[in-house]
Amino acid sequence: QVQLVESGGGSVQPGGSLRLSCAASGTISGLLVMGWYRQALGMQRELVASIASGGGTNYVDSVKGRFTISRDNAKRTLYLQMNSLKPEDTAVYYCHVLVIGAAYWGQGTQVTVSS
Repeated sequence: QVQLVESGGGSVQPGGSLRLSCAASGTISGLLVMGWYRQALGMQRELVASIASGGGTNYVDSVKGRFTISRDNAKRTLYLQMNSLKPEDTAVYYCHVLVIGAAYWGQGTQVTVSS
């Protein structure tokens, strides 16, 4: 069983930065892709960024050039560096891991961008 624990959320002013972390425990085999999703109040959950097992990355258009997804395999941690944050980035951010035959979610971390 894989457990994912996010951290790094908080409140920040527009233009600020945050770095989210997702620490994974348990055995991860057959990794396909790791990603960050977000869900704003009253909205559907959307994929923000993903990184495939081979290292290829993908971003939703609204965050391109501002967010960077990365991982540290030795630390078993996934990151999301968020720069130039905007009020519309306000949401609960979730870590997601897809392996062959299963998918795992973290509990979410709140990001609030407001002046």
